[in-house]
Amino acid sequence: MMEPVFERLTDQLRLLNPELSAEQARSWVEHLWEDFEATRARSGREYKGPEVTETIVKKWLEQYGPHLHRYEPTNSRFNHL
Repeated sequence: MMEPVFERLTDQLRLLNPELSAEQARSWVEHLWEDFEATRARSGREYKGPEVTETIVKKWLEQYGPHLHRYEPTNSRFNHL
């Protein structure tokens, strides 16, 4: 169900940052998606659905996507990126 959305966001990120492999771009999309939803849940906010999450992730990709290949992780969870 979410696969087409993740594919679309991955394609968007690859257009913004051709330095990322398809696998890296997909990982970024999944991590950003999960991070937004987890943060929203921890803050006690009502779940607004995948459409809201997609909108936020798109904005993040537009803002940060061209620079993600330069990311240097400080958290071992993100070492593969």
